[in-house]
Amino acid sequence: MARRWQADGARRLHLVDLDGAREGRPVNNGVVIAIARAVSVPCQVGGGIRSTNTIARYLEAGVQRVILGSVAVEAPSMLAGALARFGEAIVVGVDARGGRVAVHGWREQSGEKAEELMLRLAAMGVRRFVYTDIARDGTLRGPNVAATARAVKLVPARIIASGGIASLAHLRRVARTGVEGAILGRALYDGALSLPDALAAVAKS
Repeated sequence: MARRWQADGARRLHLVDLDGAREGRPVNNGVVIAIARAVSVPCQVGGGIRSTNTIARYLEAGVQRVILGSVAVEAPSMLAGALARFGEAIVVGVDARGGRVAVHGWREQSGEKAEELMLRLAAMGVRRFVYTDIARDGTLRGPNVAATARAVKLVPARIIASGGIASLAHLRRVARTGVEGAILGRALYDGALSLPDALAAVAKS
């Protein structure tokens, strides 16, 4: 599948170790590394990453960016160390439900507002966020454009949108918010969108 998306024009592959996110440790890291080595486009990975050693192993294996989630919320000292060591290879994934940050594979809410977290972490040096409205993720009902636009306006960092994109119209609306990029998942696998058409729509937006 990774080679297929590359052949279809993908500029980057977004990989998530869902088992790792639930267990709090890398579970599918061997598969992630195999994918990164099998394609020539850059890859970014998240899910269960809790240590600088794990980050280093992924980057040494050819992954370009590592996405930190729960640990960025709960262990700011670890995040600060990762930023100092790895710089812009560090991305923070902000998953929100009802505007509040969710952690531990979306099972718990931290109580902090998503925008407040992004502002706090941007002040620490985070330069890129993946922002997911988890109420929309996988539903194909459309992204939370309003929340994404607020984040782009308020946060002094690059934002990648994720969750609910299922049509070219959805994609164009998200693109107009000023995000750096958008993550497509279920819509591609279900055939609701073709990747070449999605790339063409963004190029014209």
